[in-house]
Amino acid sequence: MPRVALVTGGTRGIGAAISKALKAAGYAVAANFGSNEEAAQKFRAETGISVYKWDVSSFDACAAGVKQIETDLAPIDVLVNNAGITRDGMFHRMTPEQWNTVINTNLGSLFNVTRQVFPGMRDRRFGRILNISSINGQKGQVGQVNYSAAKAGELGFTKALAQEGARAGITVNAICPGYIATDMVKAMSPDVLQKNILPQIPIGRLGEPEEIARCVVFLASDEAGLITGSTLTANGGQYFA
Repeated sequence: MPRVALVTGGTRGIGAAISKALKAAGYAVAANFGSNEEAAQKFRAETGISVYKWDVSSFDACAAGVKQIETDLAPIDVLVNNAGITRDGMFHRMTPEQWNTVINTNLGSLFNVTRQVFPGMRDRRFGRILNISSINGQKGQVGQVNYSAAKAGELGFTKALAQEGARAGITVNAICPGYIATDMVKAMSPDVLQKNILPQIPIGRLGEPEEIARCVVFLASDEAGLITGSTLTANGGQYFA
């Protein structure tokens, strides 16, 4: 019976690439999404991957969503916490809504979802938890105090939970992508991309979602059992942590 993997924010962008790569590697994949029903159903039709809609910022919604997945498939062995949003703005103009929405979705979701699966992983003596953080959680970014704070918090979450899970066969790791060629990044002005973004990246190009997905597939594997509490930096040399 294949292991079950849950990918939050798993129907678009980096999350979609992760979902597809895990399926190709033999996992039974469940992809969570929050709002874009049309995109999620198109993804399901194209890939055959089951999709589940709920708000990861709600603990109760996460409990219900995970229960449904485990009823439909089996207990979750691999969790990829990928869901995230941005509400950018300079800090002196940032509103409580901008702050709270990003913190609750990007960081709060790690507790809300992981808390549902961690006890079962402990009981079965196996688990893989992958947290998709960001280069901006490592170095910070102007106009993204909320996002950078949440993504930095993911790294602390990773290191602490890794210590709790280690003796139970659970590894917990983080991946920090740099600029990846998702729809959001490709929607930037070509002029800004060419003059401001690419010159910062030593390899001279954006990353591809599939490159992040391959990092996930490795860290989710049995062969990666020695690696826990680590941060894998995947940014083309833009920032060394």
